[in-house]
Amino acid sequence: MCVLHKIAMALVVIGALNWGLVGVFHYNLVMALLGSWPMVERLVYVLVGLSALLMLGACKCCVDGSVCGMEKK
Repeated sequence: MCVLHKIAMALVVIGALNWGLVGVFHYNLVMALLGSWPMVERLVYVLVGLSALLMLGACKCCVDGSVCGMEKK
């Protein structure tokens, strides 16, 4: 898995945990942490959404098991 996909995976997990908290406890952790910075909060939501879209596809390096920019040996 390339670095981009690892970052995307981390953001998707953060987003999923946040939605789990919202669904079970009605507690939005992102809003609690970043509520005083609405633009940053919105940016986090956008990045999580874009990360989810990225995780739907896979770059060539992730498919064949090599590292991005490096050939598999």
